[in-house]
Amino acid sequence: MLETIVAILVILWLLGMVSSYSLGGALHLLLVVALVIIVLRVLQRRRL
Repeated sequence: MLETIVAILVILWLLGMVSSYSLGGALHLLLVVALVIIVLRVLQRRRL
């Protein structure tokens, strides 16, 4: 489920970069948070 959310955020972020429409800093903040969570999950999998 987290991967789906990240994919949607990345798509929205790319659309915001391409078009003049932007959701502001909130979308970038959510994208950074999602990427940090994914990195933490990958690091935790390697420890197991």
